[in-house]
Amino acid sequence: MLRPFVAYLRVYEPLSAFGEPPDDQLVRAAEAAKLTRATAGEREHLLWLKSQISIPPRLLPAELPGGAPAPSGKTDVLVLDPADVPAAGSAVVGPGPLVCPLEVRVRSAAALIGFLGEAHPALRSTVLDAAGESAEAVRSRANAALRDVRTGTMHVLSTTWTVPLPWFSLIEPDERRLVLGDGQHDPRRELSWRTAMTDALRRVAEAEELVQDTLGDSGPTRILAETGRWLSNFHPASAVELDYGGLVQLIEDPILESDTSAEEVHSILEALRGGAVEEIAELFQTLRDYWGDLAARERFN
Repeated sequence: MLRPFVAYLRVYEPLSAFGEPPDDQLVRAAEAAKLTRATAGEREHLLWLKSQISIPPRLLPAELPGGAPAPSGKTDVLVLDPADVPAAGSAVVGPGPLVCPLEVRVRSAAALIGFLGEAHPALRSTVLDAAGESAEAVRSRANAALRDVRTGTMHVLSTTWTVPLPWFSLIEPDERRLVLGDGQHDPRRELSWRTAMTDALRRVAEAEELVQDTLGDSGPTRILAETGRWLSNFHPASAVELDYGGLVQLIEDPILESDTSAEEVHSILEALRGGAVEEIAELFQTLRDYWGDLAARERFN
């Protein structure tokens, strides 16, 4: 099965961040650690499909008929060992296990609110007619789902067909994890980076200050600021993971092996420090060409 063509920025928190003591279902799910990064996308797809074929269809995945969250919301989690997280200097990660809830219902609610605000009126009307709900009713139910998030913040950010370049500023390029597997559709195939929360926060703050000073309130500056605010909501001993997710299915082995996006973003930051404008333009053009080719495939689907 093809994974969704989605990349992820995830936060894994210690169990203590989920309450003292944490919920028993969550503890058992963390101990079992059944989901992998490959099967998480399949799980999200299955939950969405079940919500649409139920009678009547449910507004959000992982939701009971009355609108309450399904029990799977406490058990659909990814688990990480702190030993697998590089940490610089005095950064502390853990204790383990570290847990990242999928929060499919909440993430879908956030996406639905965004859709209501941004979609073309004709498309919005078609979707609302199919759901048999008014925009006000849908927005109210989606907002109610968002209020169920423990900290008011989701543990996963995702993007389709591309990776926001400012995300690469959070990680060290040489800490990448590359697994090619047996071809582009091997579920083991992975390109990702992990880092300690304190390191990620320090790097994003430094990058934001640098980009703000040189480029002003540009798009990259806003993304860095928003990402920093998002990260600051979590436990300081958490881990952060940047994962190409299903995008690895689009990239052939030699290209994936030679992917230098993280290095080039860090080179851009160094060039900004030194005022090397020509170097910045060349590096940015290389990145734009690479990710533009991938993003263009969305139009073919």
